[in-house]
Amino acid sequence: MKQYFKLFDLTQKVDYKTEVLSGVTVALALIPEAVAFAFMAGLSPLTGLYAAFVMGLVTAIFGGRPGMISGATGAIAVVIVALSQKFGIEYVLAAVILSGLIQVLAGFLKLGKFMRLVPHPVIFGFVNGLAFIIFSSQFKQFQDDAGNWLTGEPLYILLALVLGTMIIVWGLPKITKAVPSSLVAILVIFGIVVYFGIDTRTVGDVASIKGGFPPFHIPNIPLKWETLMIILPYSAIMAAVGLIESLLTLNIIDEITETRGRGNKEAVAQGTANILSGLFSGMGGCAMLGQSLINISNGARARLSGIVAAVMLLVFIMFGSSLIELVPMAALTGLMIMVAIGTFEWASLKTLNKMPKSDILVMVLVTLVTIILHNLALAVIVGVIIAALVFAWDNAKRIRARKSIDAEGVKHYEIYGPLFFGSVAAFNDKFDIMNDPEEIIIDFQESRVVDMSAIEALNKITERYMKVGKKVHLKHLSPDCRKLLQNADKIIDVNVIEDPNYKLVVDKV
Repeated sequence: MKQYFKLFDLTQKVDYKTEVLSGVTVALALIPEAVAFAFMAGLSPLTGLYAAFVMGLVTAIFGGRPGMISGATGAIAVVIVALSQKFGIEYVLAAVILSGLIQVLAGFLKLGKFMRLVPHPVIFGFVNGLAFIIFSSQFKQFQDDAGNWLTGEPLYILLALVLGTMIIVWGLPKITKAVPSSLVAILVIFGIVVYFGIDTRTVGDVASIKGGFPPFHIPNIPLKWETLMIILPYSAIMAAVGLIESLLTLNIIDEITETRGRGNKEAVAQGTANILSGLFSGMGGCAMLGQSLINISNGARARLSGIVAAVMLLVFIMFGSSLIELVPMAALTGLMIMVAIGTFEWASLKTLNKMPKSDILVMVLVTLVTIILHNLALAVIVGVIIAALVFAWDNAKRIRARKSIDAEGVKHYEIYGPLFFGSVAAFNDKFDIMNDPEEIIIDFQESRVVDMSAIEALNKITERYMKVGKKVHLKHLSPDCRKLLQNADKIIDVNVIEDPNYKLVVDKV
């Protein structure tokens, strides 16, 4: 119990210096990404900054993983960009609130445990598809206001600034990690543009980010059924994507810190944060892997770092907007390209020749669904379903039966492998009912009866033997299996001492 409170309560021991410094660093690094993700979604930069503040503060206080950072993310921006373009900001805010309600419900229903059902090939496909979307969304920065591709000097200047940003983001951590490389890159490119008077597009040319405290605002949308049908699909996808990314980030930080977060508590916190984000003019969001890793690598382990990051971000919004509007868009473009490169799971390419073909198929399919449909939740669901079917098919082929006849003329069938819906047909083919002796023994010591399809298969095989007047002994079945067998009192001869005591999946207990 003491460990529980030490890990998750505000009473845990806090290194205030480390937490505060890490929080300030994270706040500085949050600004360019929040602005860039807001642009990606087709929204004002303030909606991204407000979302980063609200999401970061609420999840830092109430979340299930101290030290994890939440804010506006590319995964959410990808989902809402279509809604933003078609219906505007009011519908986006309403969809964010509804997605928060769905996430809170998922947390109370304790659905976070189902994250363990997501296999690694699905995760690889998810992050690779997301990386491709983030990368491809930067192409519009190489077009003018009319949609034509830049040429000549404007293109060369933009490419040089973008490449310079990428080099700094990539190279600075190899020298020092005292300050965020993304922040240094933006400051350097900003200084170069100002010093040489380079004519290039800035954040202020796109939209103003000057603001105060996030304004409370109830979305101004028609309260009718048609409105709900418009926002519900986007809300459901946002809720699913947000929970998936947040819980994946939580698991990664758990592995790094060798501690355990609380997924269901995090789901409730994420949902509450999205509800408040929508009510306070934010685009919504979820956990941020990159910022969380920055925080953890700085030594932060408590909630204070996340609280400091959110509060300092608000200070920058209220008092530093004039400087942020001068930031070149080329710097944000280079930063987002590096985010895409960092998001891509390069290890998945290195292990292609070592992975089973079925895993490669799942990974590639999830990636394609993500890229083509821009539906991250659907991609994950499709991947999980296909992975489950592949698993069932592989296990269906593993059931075996060793056959022998003892000195008394009794035939033994020793079953190996799980008996479930996928292996029932192969199981039935193992028996030679007409040519078997008068008495047989089916031994399940090396097998396991998994589901109701398996129980029904046992009922049918024993019934077929009974019809020809032969006696069957079923050995090493668990008690719940025996209770479900309709013909148990007539045909089952079990060894109670040796029988296992596992529970069926269908057992309510």
